Amino acid sequence: MNMVDIFKALGDDNRMRIINLLIKEELCVCEIETVLNITQSNVSRHLIKLKSAGIISSCKEAQWVHYKVSQDFRERHGLLLQHIENELRKEQQWRHDSKKLEKYKNSPYNCEHIRQNKQAVIEYLEREREGVLV
Repeated sequence: MNMVDIFKALGDDNRMRIINLLIKEELCVCEIETVLNITQSNVSRHLIKLKSAGIISSCKEAQWVHYKVSQDFRERHGLLLQHIENELRKEQQWRHDSKKLEKYKNSPYNCEHIRQNKQAVIEYLEREREGVLV
């Protein structure tokens, strides 16, 4: 893990949004793209960059590939990861993404639902009441 490669990988808004989710949960590509409402190709491109920098790892389960912050990265760069997490909590976009992730995880939806009707899941996650995600 080269520090220059790590900081280059972290130097993108969408990759930081992805890290924000993966710090909390292990997720597959379809879940990341649904929670963040960005395209599968965009998510995959960013995941490749994060994985090549050693920040995340993946494992295949049936037809899905699940991603998480790698254990090696957590062990070697725990202070950096803690700092990133603390800073992300201060930003409205990342708090919003975190709330959507929590809403998704507490919902009846899963990857099968996303495959069948991704737009319905996105609309569910975006639904707000009085300016607050419900």
